Amino acid sequence: MIYFQSDYLEGADPSIIECLARTNLEQSVGYGLDEHSKRAKELIKEYLKNRCVDVHLLVGGTETNRIAISSALRPHQGVLAAETGHIAGHETGAIESTGHKVLTLKGDDGKISAEEVRGYVEAHYKNESFEHTVQPKMVYISYPSESGTIYSRKELEDLRRVTNDLGLYLYIDGARLGYALASPLCDISFEDLPELCDMFYIGGTKCGALFGEALVIVNDSLKPDFRYMIKQNGALLAKGRMLGIQFECLFKDGRYFEITKEAVRKALRIRKAFEEKGIRMFGSSMTNQQFAMLSDSQASELRKDFMFEHWGKEDGLNIERFCTSWATTEENLEKLLDAINMLK
Repeated sequence: MIYFQSDYLEGADPSIIECLARTNLEQSVGYGLDEHSKRAKELIKEYLKNRCVDVHLLVGGTETNRIAISSALRPHQGVLAAETGHIAGHETGAIESTGHKVLTLKGDDGKISAEEVRGYVEAHYKNESFEHTVQPKMVYISYPSESGTIYSRKELEDLRRVTNDLGLYLYIDGARLGYALASPLCDISFEDLPELCDMFYIGGTKCGALFGEALVIVNDSLKPDFRYMIKQNGALLAKGRMLGIQFECLFKDGRYFEITKEAVRKALRIRKAFEEKGIRMFGSSMTNQQFAMLSDSQASELRKDFMFEHWGKEDGLNIERFCTSWATTEENLEKLLDAINMLK
């Protein structure tokens, strides 16, 4: 069986495994204060061309979202997100468990707009009983979205403008950030991100690391005491160098961008194969996630040799997600392309 089910099914980029083995018997201080972690953070700042940001290395995406969002909000405040946003549907109420409500917006193709944000916030304050409801204070977006779509520079700038106007924080979930930046539709660069939000994280788990996310805090007001928040949430890893080594490897010589670009190239070959077969695609993803609309017989035929994720039904067809990763091989890709070509 060949898996195109997700982008975290394999271990890690070989450079990481080699470095972990080579440094296994090194002695180092704990809690992310080791030299590898320091170097990783400096490399990230170098690529961002910004030494004023704070960088924190954490273990997983849900953990990072939970700590980042809860640390920024006061008890009466909530976070705006798309209905399909990860924090709204795939984190088992992690944000709500901290006492903060996720306030959902309908969105379009996985994305929310500046107009939706402004409309929600203005409606909140126009209500005479606004103090009896949760105050919107943060906007959460994923880059790319859950459906693989990416925000254009203009859309991001519009969101940044409206959040500044309304006194809201803007937070970007970058679990698949490398794949978004590698998309042919992407019109921003990595170094643009600090100008476009208050916080964002660089996903490692889905982009070549064994585990780990690098949270970048831009807004100075959100920086103080953040390590206290990490520790209080049980997320200050004693063997912090395990995170440091991984991000040091990913950002040494731009490895992070190289492997995610290759994954997107392969995903777009899958999209092209479906389209050439006359099979409709769901949504407009040009990243490493591709959503094909298959008949029952087509889905069953492919499931004989491949694993992929069922996302629902529309117009009597199955929406099936095919996901490439930094580890997708040419051999497995060719087998899938051949199988698509054989569909009836």
